[in-house]
Parts: sequence; C-alpha cells; structure tokens
Amino acid sequence: MEEKFWKDHYMLLNKDEENELEIFGYKVQGCRKALCIAGCILSCGALLLLFYWKPEWDVWANCIPCSLEVADVVLLRTTDEFQRYTRKKVTCIDLSTLLLPEGSKTDSPLVADKDSVINRAIMKPQLKMRCIQVQKIRYTWDFSVKEFKKVGSLEDSNTCHNIHHKFGAGLRREEQKMRQLVCGPNAIEVEIRPIWKLLFKEILNPFYVFQAFTLTLWLSQGYIEYSVAIIILSVISIGLTVYDLRQQSTKLHDLVEAHNKVEVTVCTKNEGCKKLESRYLVPGDMFLLDGKKLSLPCDAVLIDGSCIVNEGMLTGESIPVTKTPLPLTESSMPWKTHSMEDYRRHVLFCGTEVIQAKPTGRGPVRAVVLQTGFNTAKGDLVRSILYPKPMNFKLYRDAFKFIIGLSLIGVLGLIYTVCVFVYHKKPVAEVVTMALLLFTVSVPPAIPAALTTGIVYAQRRLKKKKIFCISPQRINICGQINLVCFDKTGTLTEDGLDLWGVIPSEGSRFQKIHKFPSSTPLPWGPVCGAMVSCHSLVVLDEKIQGDPLDLKMFEATHWEIEDCSTAQAGAGAFDTCIVRPGPKASTAPVEGIAILHQFPFSSGLQRMSVVTQKIGKEQYDLYMKGAPETVTSFCRQETVPANFLKELKTHTSQGFRVIALAHKVLNLGGDADVCNLKREAAESDLEFLGLLVMENRLKRETEPVLRELAAARIRSVMVTGDNLQTAVTVARSAGLVRGASRVILVEASEPEGSAPASLSWQLVEDSKANTAGPSEKEILEGETCNYHFAMDGKTYQIIIKHFYSLLPKILVNGTVFARMSPAQKSSLVEEFQKLNYYVGMCGDGANDCGALKMAHAGISLSEQEASVASPFTSQIPNIQCVPELIREGRAALVASFGVVKYLTLYGLIQLFGTALLFWQVQIFGNYQYLIQDVVITLLVCLTMSLTEAYPKLAPYRPPGQLISPPLLLSIVLNVCFTVVMQTCGFLLVKQQPWYTELASQRKCQVFPYRHCSLGNQTQTSTSPGGNSTTSSDDSSVLSYEDTTLWPLSSINCIIVAFVFSKGKPFRKPIYTNYVFSVLLALQLGICLFLFFADIDAVYSGMQFLCTPVIWRVYVLLMLLVTFCVSFFTEDVILQNKHLWLLLKKWFGFQSKSQYRKWQRKLQKDPNWPPLNAKDFATKNTNEVYINPIYEHNEGD
Repeated sequence: MEEKFWKDHYMLLNKDEENELEIFGYKVQGCRKALCIAGCILSCGALLLLFYWKPEWDVWANCIPCSLEVADVVLLRTTDEFQRYTRKKVTCIDLSTLLLPEGSKTDSPLVADKDSVINRAIMKPQLKMRCIQVQKIRYTWDFSVKEFKKVGSLEDSNTCHNIHHKFGAGLRREEQKMRQLVCGPNAIEVEIRPIWKLLFKEILNPFYVFQAFTLTLWLSQGYIEYSVAIIILSVISIGLTVYDLRQQSTKLHDLVEAHNKVEVTVCTKNEGCKKLESRYLVPGDMFLLDGKKLSLPCDAVLIDGSCIVNEGMLTGESIPVTKTPLPLTESSMPWKTHSMEDYRRHVLFCGTEVIQAKPTGRGPVRAVVLQTGFNTAKGDLVRSILYPKPMNFKLYRDAFKFIIGLSLIGVLGLIYTVCVFVYHKKPVAEVVTMALLLFTVSVPPAIPAALTTGIVYAQRRLKKKKIFCISPQRINICGQINLVCFDKTGTLTEDGLDLWGVIPSEGSRFQKIHKFPSSTPLPWGPVCGAMVSCHSLVVLDEKIQGDPLDLKMFEATHWEIEDCSTAQAGAGAFDTCIVRPGPKASTAPVEGIAILHQFPFSSGLQRMSVVTQKIGKEQYDLYMKGAPETVTSFCRQETVPANFLKELKTHTSQGFRVIALAHKVLNLGGDADVCNLKREAAESDLEFLGLLVMENRLKRETEPVLRELAAARIRSVMVTGDNLQTAVTVARSAGLVRGASRVILVEASEPEGSAPASLSWQLVEDSKANTAGPSEKEILEGETCNYHFAMDGKTYQIIIKHFYSLLPKILVNGTVFARMSPAQKSSLVEEFQKLNYYVGMCGDGANDCGALKMAHAGISLSEQEASVASPFTSQIPNIQCVPELIREGRAALVASFGVVKYLTLYGLIQLFGTALLFWQVQIFGNYQYLIQDVVITLLVCLTMSLTEAYPKLAPYRPPGQLISPPLLLSIVLNVCFTVVMQTCGFLLVKQQPWYTELASQRKCQVFPYRHCSLGNQTQTSTSPGGNSTTSSDDSSVLSYEDTTLWPLSSINCIIVAFVFSKGKPFRKPIYTNYVFSVLLALQLGICLFLFFADIDAVYSGMQFLCTPVIWRVYVLLMLLVTFCVSFFTEDVILQNKHLWLLLKKWFGFQSKSQYRKWQRKLQKDPNWPPLNAKDFATKNTNEVYINPIYEHNEGD
C-alpha cells in the first residue's frame, strides 16, 4: 500500500534529459496553513523569510503528501548534486468556454491526432486540464499514464506518413483554438523584470538580511559613520547588481521580442490560407514559406519544397544550410527514427533565417509546426540563459562555511561578553547590546562586495583582451582548469582549407595528381563534373556563399554559378542552380550543368550527393562526395583502386584532409520526378572517381600556446569531426603528441549475431619502419604519459555502450577523438568532468554548442561580442585566449582567497581586541573603529584585487578550496600571532611605571584638556558610538590599554593586507598594483601620525591617552616583529610548494581526484596499455544516455 502511495506521490519529470526533475504531490491543509500564518505574524515575518529561502519547508509545513493526480501543490527537486527545491501550484485550464463539436463531452477525441497528449489530459465531462508551468514549459496531467507530460510539441511518435496526411492540409479552426488554449502562445517572452522585484530578491539574500541586522544594532548604538559607509557600499553593490540584471533582462527581451511579431501564412482545413501573427501558431499548424526572407518563429518540419537557411543565431557560424522536405513514405517508424541523424535536414529551427525558399512543381513551400514557444531550439537556448546550470565550485561553498565558522566564533564571543558583563553587574539591556556587538564584529559585512570586486576587475581585464563573458562567476573556475578540449578545424588549424590537389582514378587505378594552383586548368571529365556540381553553394546578393570547403573546390575549377533560374525538368518547374564554364576554365563539351536535387551533407552520414543534368541533354547524373571510407562503401568495389587505403594513409598521415568523389549515371527516363527520388536507391553502385586533397594549415599561434599549456601541466585534447588519421597527424605537428610518444589506436566493433562487441588496440606507426620489436612495452612504460589513445566517434559510442568500465582508463590518456558528433563531444566533456577534471572547451561555436555549454569554461572563437552558445567568447580567432583566460582565472581565484583570508583576519583581530577591552568593561572609540573599518579595510577590499595576472603560467594550480591545509594554517597562525601580540601589549602596558588604573589619576602634562577628572572607569559603559566627550562616554574608551591595542590591531590589519597580497606565481608583484601599494603606505602613515602626533585635537578626537614615546616605539617594535614573523611564515613556509610536496610525500598524502587515482592504478598495471590485443564485451549492456543537444551537421 505504502509502495503504491509513494509511486502515485512521486515521479520523474523529463526523465533522462538534461533538465530532469523529481516531482512530489502535496495538498494544502487548512489547519496547517492557519498555524503557519500565526507563526509568520508572531515572528514578525521571520518565518515567512525562512520559507522564502527554503521552499521545501514551506510545502512540508503547509501541506500533506498526496498522489500527484489530486495534488494542488507540487514540490520539484533537481536530480543533480545540488538538489534544489522549487514550489509550484497546479492550475486548471477550462476548455468548456470553447465552441466544441457535438459529442466532445463523450469519449470521442477532441483533437484529430488520437495520439496527442491533449486527448489523454482532458477530464470529462468537466472539460478541464490540470497543468503546471516549470521553467517556462507547460506540463499537463496525462490520466492514461498517470504523469505530467510536456505540451507545446508535436508527438515524436508520428510517422512521415502521419505528418504529411494528418497535418499536411492544416488543422481545423476549432482544434487550432483548443491547442492555442492548451499550449499557450507561440512566444518566447522574456519579461523585463521590474526593478522592485530585482531589488527585493537581492535584499532578501541571507547575507544582506544579516547585514541589515548588524547595521541596525550599530546605528542604535550610535556607530553612525561606518554604518553609513557600509550602507552606501551595499546600496552601490546592490544597485550595480540590479542594474546589471536589468540590462541582461532588457537585452534578452530585445533579442527575442522580434521573434514574437512575425507574420506567417497559415492554412486551415475549413478556412483556407490567411495571414496570422506568429504568436497564434500551434503545433500541427501548416504554414507557407513564400520566398521572402523570414526569421522562423517556431520549429517546423519541411513537407514540400526546399529552403536555404542561415543558422548563425544558434551555431555562431553563418554558413547557408540547405533543408529538404520530409519524405512521404509508408514506414511505420517514427519520422525521426526513419530519417536517423539526418532528420535535422528536414527541420527549420526557430530563430534561424530563411534566405531562400525553393518551391516544387506542386506548389509553394510548406512546413508543419513541430514546437512552439520555449519548446523550440531558440527557446531552449533562451531557457539555458535564464536558468543556467549551477557550477559546483568549492570557493563559494567554502566562503559560506567560513561565514558560518566566523559566526560560531562570534557566538563564543557573545557568551564571553555575557559572562563578563553579568559579572560586573551591568544592566540587561547593556549586556544584550554588547554581546550582540561582539557577535557582529566577527562577521565582516564587506565579504560579498569584496568577492564581487575581484570578479569585476578580472572581467574588465578580459574585455580589454577581447574576451567577453556572460557568466562572470565562471572566471574563478577558470583558475582551476587542468584539461582543455580543442576543436580542430577553425580552432587549431586555419578555418579555410586550401585545395592541394586532385588524384583522379581511372580503370581502378590512381592517375597522376593534378596540383593546385596550377598553370593549366583542370581538364573536363567526371572529376571536374563532380567538383563543379557536388556542393551546396548559393548565390546571395551576387556573391557565392556556402561551406568554405565547397567554395575552395568550386573556385579551383574556374566555373561560375548563375543565380537560381527556372529550368524545365521532368514533371514541372524547379528552382534549379546552373553552373557554367568560366573564361579561365578548360574547354568542356557542355554548355552548363543544372543541379536539380540535393541530398545534403550531414556529420552523421558523412556524405552529400546531387542529381544533375547537362543542359540540352536528357541524361541524369548523380555525384557524391564525402569521407573516403563512407564514399567507397557506396561504390562498386571493382572501381576502387587496390591501393586505395595506402594512398589515403599517405595523405592523411601528412595532415591533409581527404575527400572522396564518386559518380553514377541515373536511368530515370524523360519524365522522372527527381525530387521524389529515394536517397538509398540513388546512392548505390557508384563509380569511384578519385580523391580531393585539401590542406589544413595550423594557425601560427597553435604550437606556442599548446607548448605553454603543456609546460603549465594542463592537458590538451583534440575533439574533432575530421578523419582520425588526419587528426593524429595534426596532433603530432601541433605538439599534442610529443615526438617520442606513441599513439595507440582504439577500434571497436558492434556485436554481430552471436559475436559480442569487440575492442582492439593497435599501435599507430609513422612512415618510418618499426624497429622496436619486443621492447615496445618497455618504451611505453618508461614515462607516465609516453602513450596516447586515439579513437573515432563510432568507437567512443561502442565503449560507452559495451565497455563503460574501460572508459576512465582510456580517457586518462586519451588525446585524439575524431569523427565525433556534437552529442558525443558533449558526452566526452561530461565524462572528463566525472573524472574530476576541470574542463575547458575551445571551439568555433558551430557544432560545439553543447560541449561549450557543458564545460566548466567554454570559449567560442566567434566574432560576435556575446555568443549565446558559450560562457566566454573571444573576438581574436585563435587559441591564445585559452592561456589568457586561465591566467586571469588564477589571478581572480588567488585574489578571492586573499580577500576572504584578509577579511577573516580583520574580523578576528577586531574581535580579540574588543574582547580584551571588554575584560575591563571598555570598548574602542567610535573614530578608532571608523579608521579600521573604512580607512583601512574597506579600501583594502576594493583595491586588493587590482593586481594583474602573472604573464607566465605556473606548472601547478592555485588551491581550489579555502578549507585546505595551507590556507587554514595561514589564517590560524596569523590569528595566533595577533593573539600573542595583542595579549603582550595588553599585559605589558599594565606593568609600566607610568600606568594608572583609575582614569581620575590619569593626567598628561602635555595636554591641559586631560587634567579634568574623568571619573571612575567602572561607571556605566555606553555605546561604541556617540562621539561626545562627556565623562561617561570617555570612561568606556579612554584607557592606556585602548591606546595600546588600537595601533596594534589597526597596523596589524595593514600587515596582513600586505602579507596576503602575494604576487608570483599567479599574480604580478604587489608593487605593480600602484593604487593598492600607495594606499597601504598612506594608511600606515595615517596610523603612525595619529599614534605619534602629540597634537591635542588629534588625541581628543581619537580618544587616546598620552603615553611616553619609548612605549610607542615598543609598540612599533612589536608590530615589526609580527610583520617579520608573519611574512616569513606566509612567504617562506606556507607558500613553499616544494615543502608541501615533501610533507605530502612524508605523510603519504595522495590526491583524491578520480583521474589521479586511475593514473596511480595504471602505473602499477604491467598489462596496461594493451598492445595488439583484442577485448570482448561480456554481455550487452544498456546504452548510457547522451544528451540530445541541437547538432549542426557541418563538417568538423
């Protein structure tokens, strides 16, 4: 029974997706709610604030658990390590207001699509739907499967035939209205959040609430100046944060607003076609594309005609992509499964721009709406910005733990104060006030502002270096990066490929190579025919545009493309691309070639084909180009040269990119409908034509940057969509694989019949002969990383599916990952993160979107200032930005640690000094606190982080957590020095011959104003504030102990600020931070002036007593000794990397990171790495989930 209740009470939302959530059902109970309201009133809103911070407590207090079917409140919990809770109300949609057809209240479906979730979600006869809205997505309760299902999308279960027949003619008007009500408007609406809301959210941050309590206490005690300073700083900090959030909100709103106001021509079954604003589109609607430029307002599947779209908005790469219609087949498979990875070629994504629409003879270009609003590709991108994945970074968690630790010390101080003041029989009001005062002294209110300033300064420095950031919190995380994944084409190598040569094949033999550039043009023949026609180039604004590879190939032929013109072909008029020989082209026996149909390229299929017809001829030809291994599999084997693999390896091993060409004469007859040609039937029994060899040069900056990263012990990995052999060669020439290192090729094959999946390990040999023989193993064992694994995407997928236990072993030394699809790139980044690597990803933003978002620091080499695909964007299109970002990250991280350490010490210095004075029921003076708090600490916090990053990357990273031995030891030892120094000062001053205990006996011949009786010091002590000079006020401040402790604590704050502002190896020396250096000198000068001034007005204002000069010199000597000891301890002992390594060795400490554990295991394993071996999977295991991220299917 309990198990059934739990099953009904709990379910998973978006199962196996990136945004998976646990959902629990609850029902509000009247008496519980009444008790909570009473609690909120009695606690003056404190309980309400607690419920705001902890929504799960709110639900648990107000509601009782129940099944999700009857719940009126649901509690959502993320399934990641953070387990964040959200509370949502279940609402009802009333459909009875619609004019529904007869019988709709019975069992007949309300929506024509019987499989639609809408039919299963309607309560009959009430005609109501229960729904929740989570992160802008609407979910309705599906009564048949008893769970919440997403609405706003067309069901994936539809077959190609269903989409054409159910939705090809449009929806009925009634169904359209119903879908509008259920799915909501087709709009990506980003609210410009009102300032009061942003302000309210910021102010209710727990730290600001604590700060408000602290400031209220200080103001009530008359400590006005510092309180006002902190209020001003907090107002500025909150104001800047609110302004920044408001600007981001406005920018995002403006970015998506235009999408909501597009006019489209929508067709319905009973009313024909009419213009409609795009916000009224619903899944299943059929709309027309009339050839005008259009920014797509939804995700749609093309069912008739073809389109050329610019997907730059989503991918960052403005290369025209051709979209083809969904085939009309009788297959019972869902349409996405039927089209396999190629299904994206039929999908027009929201936010992309239709440049050209090419109708067929049957009529205009038609598309069916798949997804609307935030369910679309653009909506998903906007949601990832609105609800970013939280970064699990120890610094922020440790800073919170530090604040809790300081609060606990503050509680001890509170207890101590209560004991002392009760012992002295002080009034209760004074005991409470002073106890709370000492408690608040321990937690410095400047911590959030200080941590923010470091990031702001780092962001500003990055901007100067043309690196833009949309997620500033990640800058600190960049300081921990120890592995960087690089895309190849456009990142490590030049973006454009240069055509190096063509190797034609005739009679199953390779002919003489034709090199480019050449004085003689390429002679006419099938190879030339393939090069002039097998591409996806288009003429836009009188300029040829398209994939750079296609462009280079076409330009080498000296042919020309005409603007699309109408040519008669077969069944009707087609928008056809015509190519003709140019003046410099070799003479050809044809007037031109018409490209009639295109089977577009995709990274999944690794090929493209075109159907062409020579002008004036009846014969149809099919040309194919693509990855050599793929193309030859479609060719008749007798046409493929016997030495094909050897020739291919010769060129790929030299770093060339090789493309294969093939051809076939199509026997279609005169009236063939080329557009309905089946790809599988057309792409068979081809004749192999030869190889196209492209040169992909390394960028000038690649080698030095990779050397710099290697010297800093940061791993570099190549993740590319290119050929494996080419990738290995580029890895060698770029320095990813050192000269002496070996590359082990990992190849896997899927299970076939009874044979299980297998995994083989082969040594990749250079062209040099292998003379190593049996000593290969010894060479490989000589160094920890003297070998590198290389594999392709197919192998990676099989390892994930069948050899998952081997994956960590391979990844620890995996360097080259080729032929990787975009989803596999994301998966690889995630697997590296599971091994506790801090992963950076650098790519050109095209097909790396998912991986860029998944990595700890994704850097897009895009020319747009803020690419929405990536947290960081570099306007300088080379990998120099990677070490720059790591340098700035390390500097920002060290600065953050320095600031937190300083503020901790400042709080404890002040706490201990105040505690010593409390011993004799005294306190620091108002202006004494003010100098420490504003003149010293506040300015130190604002300028300490201005020190720039050190230009050379150190071969180790800064500590990643505050709670680590060196940092904790630094704080503990400095606190000990402070305690010893202040205690010595406090006790020694009492031993001086001139010391008098009673204030009435204190007279100073130098200052006549002191001769007045100051009263007994045991008089009622008052606030730290109130700068009046009445005897009762002065009695709580004026003492030799106070006059001694103030310079000891104030100058000690300056000492720790200097000591904690360490320069090398992560930041430049302190003297390069001119503002900070001058400020420290000025602060020291002010403190010494106030202490040594011997000026009546100064002593009076600061509430000091006159002491002999020799005593002041002793105080300075104490400070000097403290400085020397502190500086020596910090610089020579605690920052000594070699000493810590020695200690780790002595105590046998080993890193707990997963990748370190695996490295240690593998070093001891005599059978690793396996060579010339083969492993078999024990049994079939379920495939590990790979995030289905939007994939761009262009090449690399």
